[in-house]
Amino acid sequence: MKSNEITREQLCRMFDHTNLKAYADRQAFEVLCREARENHFAMVAINPVPVALCRQLLEGSDVHVGAAISFPLGQDTIEMKVEATRQAILCGADEIDYVVNLGEIKNGNWDYIEREMSGIVTLCRQKNVISKVIFEICYLTEEEIVRLAQIAGKVQPDYIKTSTGFGTHGAVAETVRLMKQTVGDQVKVKAAGGIRDWETCAAMIDAGAERIGTSSSLKILEEFDRCKGENNGTY
Repeated sequence: MKSNEITREQLCRMFDHTNLKAYADRQAFEVLCREARENHFAMVAINPVPVALCRQLLEGSDVHVGAAISFPLGQDTIEMKVEATRQAILCGADEIDYVVNLGEIKNGNWDYIEREMSGIVTLCRQKNVISKVIFEICYLTEEEIVRLAQIAGKVQPDYIKTSTGFGTHGAVAETVRLMKQTVGDQVKVKAAGGIRDWETCAAMIDAGAERIGTSSSLKILEEFDRCKGENNGTY
């Protein structure tokens, strides 16, 4: 899908509406879930602790609850990540975004990376939960990104994802395109990190992203509506 063809409804269903702040309180999650429900966003992206609350707040809606696992550093053991995934699912998460072990990538320990991915993706598949693998592209070389995407092509999570938003930079359209070219149609791509306006969002969609992780969903929608109006419903 290209950004100049997308409808407002389709755009809304691409948003993972995000609040991963350490200091977010109950009121913040009530606002997040209300906005997601009203706009029919795909998911709320949150840390594991508020999963049960958000599941309750979104009861009866079409919005998923996504838990961020080993976020943002990815420096938990495979066993810890799998157990955290299990607990998040028990609390009501129906999507999981986990951070890969970047240290083991730098060590060239690709067998470890595949075992980690397989463990989490297999559990998600058993529980009928969507799985996303966060690459954190700002710390990876192009060769490492390709190798990681090739492993994802073999393991087949539902999505590979650019970034946590907590690294030195977030999503880059050229890297989204590289990730998509590597996995082809087997795995979808989520762009996240630094996507705060419609122009940037559109670039990610045109590069091949099918989900957008952002805390600026409403602002992007406003800009989308304004651009569409200025162009008489087309671009």
